[in-house]
Amino acid sequence: MNTSDKDAIIIRFEDNSAIECSSAIIIPQRAVTEAGYIRTMTTSADAHSKHEFHTMAQITLSRFEDGELDIEAVHGPLTVEWKNEVETITAGLVVFLDPKGNFHLIAHPGQNVKKLLQVAHRFFTRWVRLDI
Repeated sequence: MNTSDKDAIIIRFEDNSAIECSSAIIIPQRAVTEAGYIRTMTTSADAHSKHEFHTMAQITLSRFEDGELDIEAVHGPLTVEWKNEVETITAGLVVFLDPKGNFHLIAHPGQNVKKLLQVAHRFFTRWVRLDI
């Protein structure tokens, strides 16, 4: 991992271990009632990043429902860092793409992952359609 890369998105765990990713969708538990809490980060220079996130949400929901994506359980808070942004999540789900383009799900115990993925998919579908 090259943590010196200023554009890298870094996910840090409670034990201070870290992983690097190229795009992330942060879906806190509270997004179930208020989707506005969903956050996104991407290193992509693409001007159409809302389409990237919509695609990520759609693919992860589909793969999860088909049993093709495993959930990596995490105990304790996650911190997602990118440029000058720092987002801490204590309950919820993080969907991310690793530098090789593979999808990953990280969730806290007891989370309804399917529900959180559905909420994210609806949010990004509206964002693309309504340009919110």
